[in-house]
Amino acid sequence: MADERMLVVTSPQIPGKRIVRTLGMVAGNTIRARGIGKDIVAGLRMLVGGEIHEYGHLMSQSREQAVDRMTAKAEKLGANAVISVDFQNSVIAKSCAEMLCYGTAVVVEDE
Repeated sequence: MADERMLVVTSPQIPGKRIVRTLGMVAGNTIRARGIGKDIVAGLRMLVGGEIHEYGHLMSQSREQAVDRMTAKAEKLGANAVISVDFQNSVIAKSCAEMLCYGTAVVVEDE
């Protein structure tokens, strides 16, 4: 299975696949801090309105890292998919936040 990609889905099932073994919950998280430079640029954008690209990029990186950490744990358990994936974020301090990704590690095969 090393040459197959890990399937990661938000649904509890994968069309065309059958769950043959459930291995348990897996999670990955990251805690990121904003930099003072990004805060200044974002603050200026808030004055004029529009999308705040600096924070959007930071959140995107956080999601990717959390998913990577979660799938690495699933692979260690022998999974080839993670189902029912969800995200949660929370503020840890004034300028840092946690991104948490979790789901159920499973082994699936074609129907």
